[in-house]
Amino acid sequence: MENVTDSKSKGEKGTILVTNDDGIQAPGLKALVSVLVSTHRFNVLVCAPQLEMSAVSHSITWRQPLRVEKVEMDGATAFKTSGTPADCASLGVSSVLFPSVPDLVISGINQGSNCGYHTVYSGTTAGAREAFLNGVPAISISYDCYGGLSLEEFEKMLRVEAGSKTKMNYEYEAAAKACLPIISGIIAEIKNNTYPQGCFLNMDLPKDIANHKGYKVTKQGKSTMKIRWKQITSNGQPSEIDHHLLFRRQISITPLGILTHPDKDCKAYFEDWLPNLIQQHQSHNPLLD
Repeated sequence: MENVTDSKSKGEKGTILVTNDDGIQAPGLKALVSVLVSTHRFNVLVCAPQLEMSAVSHSITWRQPLRVEKVEMDGATAFKTSGTPADCASLGVSSVLFPSVPDLVISGINQGSNCGYHTVYSGTTAGAREAFLNGVPAISISYDCYGGLSLEEFEKMLRVEAGSKTKMNYEYEAAAKACLPIISGIIAEIKNNTYPQGCFLNMDLPKDIANHKGYKVTKQGKSTMKIRWKQITSNGQPSEIDHHLLFRRQISITPLGILTHPDKDCKAYFEDWLPNLIQQHQSHNPLLD
């Protein structure tokens, strides 16, 4: 794979492209962009879907042109598109929308966890994967905002909790800040031409992000979402109907016996790199001053 970062100047700010699958207005993307901009260390670009594109996987737009519109986002150059997360990442690293190729692509922060084999369904993961396939270092970031709750339970909690929108924004901001040491460390490695090209990273953040226990390099989990179906009527109840058939998805968790590994050298690199980075961060805190 061609390394498109070789010509980057070490003296310049790192350029980061942000995309996602929750859409341009999603709180995770807004919080990430805001935190990146506030450091004054990065040139921040945004290319994200105009609408939610969760679970579209690595689908791309093929038969129609993409509609692209510039949007206002403080401190960043931002565009929304009619495309998928993979479309947005591809366009963003093409030098057609922006004047140069970014140093790093970040897809997220996703609303909900992305672990195991069910990442194959994830538009968030696909945004990072598309950048990686184009030779650009990439990270997908997801925040387990549900904390073990179902989507319906989580939405109910937000409806009844006073100031829930403010709380959600705060949580995503805390999640973005927790990612800063990793993002800054990766940009430094890219500038030094020492960043490995054999994989892209998937970061999964716990619900209680303010009290997280640290950072750890892990292997891909073995769990997946097995899609089941049941027949329903228009009011959502099971029924025997003759003409227009309606079906709703059901989800169960099933362990798999086959695991796809990233490049072994890449994994070994991060297992050595991450503890040293965090030790430096905790001792001197040079990344967040």
